[in-house]
Amino acid sequence: MREKRQPALFLNPVFKQMIWGGNRLGTEWKYQIPGDHVGECWAVSARQGGDCTVKNGIYKGYTLSELWEKKPELFGNMGLDRFPLLIKILDAKKDLSIQVHPDDTYANLHENGSLGKAEWWYVLDCPENAEMVFGHNARNKEELSDMINNGRWKEFIRKISVKKGDIIQNEPGTVHAITAGLLLLEVQQNSDITYRVYDYDRLSDGKLRQLHIKESLDVITVPARPEAECREKTDGLPQNKLNLLISCEFYKIWKLDITTPFVMKQDQPFMIMSVIEGEGLIDGQKIQKGDHFILPAEYGEAYLQGNMQIIISTCNPEK
Repeated sequence: MREKRQPALFLNPVFKQMIWGGNRLGTEWKYQIPGDHVGECWAVSARQGGDCTVKNGIYKGYTLSELWEKKPELFGNMGLDRFPLLIKILDAKKDLSIQVHPDDTYANLHENGSLGKAEWWYVLDCPENAEMVFGHNARNKEELSDMINNGRWKEFIRKISVKKGDIIQNEPGTVHAITAGLLLLEVQQNSDITYRVYDYDRLSDGKLRQLHIKESLDVITVPARPEAECREKTDGLPQNKLNLLISCEFYKIWKLDITTPFVMKQDQPFMIMSVIEGEGLIDGQKIQKGDHFILPAEYGEAYLQGNMQIIISTCNPEK
């Protein structure tokens, strides 16, 4: 097997304990988690407070942000001021708050130059007849303000049904909340800006968590996107083929189900590989459920074999 111009970058995940988190990332995904309330695995992250390090090889010990700054050729010399994506696995043991994210323009102006937060979900697992909050029922800005300021939550909140294998694009401005029992893979912009609209009056350390009513009213899209446009299914996708799931200005994402040996060309600035089921080999190196790694620019062809499902993501170079 020929030597690669650049090695695959296997990363150490960072775990975040949350009041709504559980322990499935330890029991089902075999990560070494720090407690029983882990809500987020930051699997590929270059953010302060969650900067993943390289596990092995010539870049062992480097943080992803260091590599982005010092070795831009690994990522196609994109010229961006930060690594553009953040990959997470979310384990919701309890309902998350009702929330919304801003777009780039609002975040840049009001959040010290931050990116906005578009995000995409793949439903790894969920209870039977699962629902999540997605969208709202306000018809215009006046009704939106009245519903929120007067706590008309039952009228305001819209829920949609979800099943394992569903994919959901969460555009900035969308009211949403992940609900108890959902396990999701998330691909998002490199941002952590979240505005809480409502948190069920829950207490954290004896206090109500901060809400962001003004900011939420500023950024919520009215009317909400029609429910029929909110999710897609991935049932029946062909195996041993790169299936494009979404291409937007922030990211491109594919699903790859491997059952026979498969040769994949790495022709993107970089490709983030997230193994969500099974195990196998990439160029002779063992990979398994829970592994996340980056194929750098000019990696060339990747030879995959085994029985596994992989979500592949990259920054959209056309942005």
